[in-house]
Formats: sequence, C-alpha cells, structure tokens
Amino acid sequence: MSIPEDPRKSSSAASRRTFLKKSALAAGGALAAGLPAGRVAGVPAPGSVLGANDRLNVGFVGVGGQGFSAHVRTVANAGSEGETWHNYDYNAVGMAVCDLYSGRRAQARDLLDSVRQARNLGDYTVETYEDHRRLIDNRDVDVVFIGTVDHWHAQVAIDALAAGKHVYCEKPMTRYLGEAFDVADAVKQSGRKFQVGSQYTTEAKWHKAAELIRAGKIGPPTFAQNSYMRNTPDGEWNYYALDEGVTPGTMDWEHWLGPVNNKIDFNREHYHRWRKYLPYCAGILGDLLAHMIHPLVIAANITEFPKRVVCIGNNIVTQSMLGPDDRSVTDNTQLLAEFPSGLCMLIAGSTVNEQGVGQVIRGHEATLYFGGNSVELRPERPFADLVDPESYENLEPGPHIPAHVANLFDAIRSDTKTNGNIDVALITQAIISMAEASERYGESIYLDRENRRFHTGTGTQLDMPTYGTFPES
Repeated sequence: MSIPEDPRKSSSAASRRTFLKKSALAAGGALAAGLPAGRVAGVPAPGSVLGANDRLNVGFVGVGGQGFSAHVRTVANAGSEGETWHNYDYNAVGMAVCDLYSGRRAQARDLLDSVRQARNLGDYTVETYEDHRRLIDNRDVDVVFIGTVDHWHAQVAIDALAAGKHVYCEKPMTRYLGEAFDVADAVKQSGRKFQVGSQYTTEAKWHKAAELIRAGKIGPPTFAQNSYMRNTPDGEWNYYALDEGVTPGTMDWEHWLGPVNNKIDFNREHYHRWRKYLPYCAGILGDLLAHMIHPLVIAANITEFPKRVVCIGNNIVTQSMLGPDDRSVTDNTQLLAEFPSGLCMLIAGSTVNEQGVGQVIRGHEATLYFGGNSVELRPERPFADLVDPESYENLEPGPHIPAHVANLFDAIRSDTKTNGNIDVALITQAIISMAEASERYGESIYLDRENRRFHTGTGTQLDMPTYGTFPES
C-alpha cells in the first residue's frame, strides 16, 4: 500500500512541528497562537501551532461500539446522561464524525453537539461524513480517532497521517502485518503522533516493571506470560444486538467490505459481530490478546521483532454448542513467541474458560509478579543474597481509557512519545500476525524483516498473509 503524497505539506505545517519541539524544551513556557478575526475562541485555526492553552479538534472515523463508547464519549467526557464521567480536562472538542451507517453518524453528532451547547464550547458545527477522506479533508481537525472494523484501520491511518493529522487507532493496529509496516512508514514520514488504542499500555505497573528491568533488577529477562480469558456460553460477541435499522439503504455495505477478498452480500450478522469472522479480523488474537501483548512489550523493554512464533487454536467448544456456521475464528488460542535476546513469551486466550495464567516476567536473577495495580520483585533462590525483594502497591493509572487518551493529547502538546507508540504497536502486530499465520498455515513462523516475508524453520518461504491469501480473507 503506497503512502499518498500529503497535499497540505507547507511552511505552516513545518513551523507547527518546529514549535512543538521547541515548546518541549521550554521550562514550563507556553506560547499561544493568536486567533484571526471571526475564529471561534479556543479552537486553533488550520495550520496554526498548538500551545498548552489551545484546543485540539478531534474527528472520529467509525463510531459504533468502541468508537462511540470509548472514543466519542471519552473525548467529550459525556456519560449516558451527558454527565462527566472522568476527571481529565483534555481541552479538546469533537468536531467531526464519520461512519458508513447513518444511524451511528447521527448518534455521535447529537452527543457531541449536546455537549457543545451544554458547556458553551463555541459556535461551531459538528460535521458528519460518510467517507473518511472527506473528514480528513477538514483542515480544522487535528487528531483522528479510528474505531472502524480492523480491515479499514490501515488506510484511514495512512490517509490521516499523510494529511498531517495525529492518530489514535483502535487495536489491533491493522488486519495484516504488511499494512502495519505501511502505517509505521507513514508515521515516520509524517512526524505525527500515533497511539494504538490499548489502554493497558498506559497502565502504570508495566512502566514500573520496565524501569526495574532496565535497572538490571531481575537480570536478563527469560520468560514472560500473560492471558485474557473469558467464558461466554452464548458465544463471544453474540451479545452485540443486531440493529434492524442497518440496511443496504442506511449503510454502504460495499464500502464497508473494502479490501476484503471474499465479499458477500449484505449481512447484518457480519456487520455487527464481525469479530467472529476471519475475513475481517484475527479473532481473540487481535481483540483480547492484543491487550495482553502490548504491555509485555513495554514491561520487558522489547525493541526487536520476534525470531519465531508458534500458535495453536480451535473453536471446537463453540461449534459443539452453536454449530459450525456461528464463527470461523478460534475460541481457544495459545501462542509462544521467541525473541533474538532469548526472551520467550507465552500468551493464552479463551472465550470458553475464564481461568487464566498469572502475569509474570521471569529473569535470571529475580521474577516480577503482577496483581491488580501492584508489582512484586522476588529474588531467585541462587541470588537471594544479592538481590533485595521489592514491592510496589497502588500504582496509577490502571488500564483506564481516559488516561490513555490523555497520554496522546499530552504527547501532541509536548512532542513526547506516546505509551502506545508506533514501535510498540508494530512489534505487537508482528506477534499477532505471525501467530495467526502459524495457526492457519500449521507452521512455526519466522520473520524476514528486511524483505517483509515469512518462512518456516526449514527455510520454506511463505506468503505474508493479506487479503486473498486464505479462502477466508
């Protein structure tokens, strides 16, 4: 996927980046841009610099489910009755909404406009769009939140970055690894901020662990483990209601399918419960387990791509309960990843049993145990006289979406790295995509990073999966 040329690259865009870099070095100094006549107070003009007191204008692409509840409501700080539900003052407003379903566009627009009126945020119009490119053309928008189906993440992110927007992209980063490399290229070319939408990357306990490991407190890390387990007798994701208002007349089904290879006629079940079907996602690997991989990448200070990944999985339990047509993704999945440093990682996932494995990072000299918002360091027996035990409690924030959004906005204003930055997101996507390839090919998967290809342990070259690689893709 090529990166479109940015039609808006100009001296004003360059000076905006320069300002952000300078402001990060200033000792508490904040420069405010002047407002031209007729401009809404507090809302930055197109191409203007952003000081600490300037509002960020946010556009939302994909506002169903997570896009509405976790993105729109969080930025607007509006609960179900319009009340504030978190304590963060973002100094940001939702100004634009895009969705292929007219009902979702209207719902998000009405919420944002009611917040605008109730809180006297200014005399602007909350714009609505069916095509994400038109939202990105809106020069008032500074940040784009992406809450679409997985197979649209990459194109929306690349288009937004090329237009000079910062990006918050729901996890997983992309549907396939090739797309993730393209997004990473676009982030680096644009100089804009990228935050993958996993709130666990902002959870304080993982950053404390990273600090301890960098300080050599556990010796070389050897084995990390984590899990995300549920038990959903009626079938995971079947709890999403099928909105009868979604019809070929109220949403653009062909546009929704986008790059998917095996296109089908309009299907309300696939639209609302798309996480059950492989053409649109990697199932629990990309949904639940992404949340458990990202924080381990941060905590263990992983900066390298996995050497090899092995994954097994099946959906026998769900099929026995609901029949073979209920889903194509697995309900019982385990993966092992090995890194060049020698670190190995185990991630377990299930939607048919909720008993997980403990959150642990083992080192040669000590082991880290995680529980709730705490971290405990226990020396290994041979090193008990050399390593002191340590314990840290009440580490905040927890896995809190408002804190994760605040981290992005702070990074934009101070020109610092986000917690779910492109490097963390890309390594995590490599693990997810190699695991999916392993389970679907039935092979141990090795990554040739330079040529962006997969191969087996015997050197057999494999296509890096993309749309059309498998019958269901």
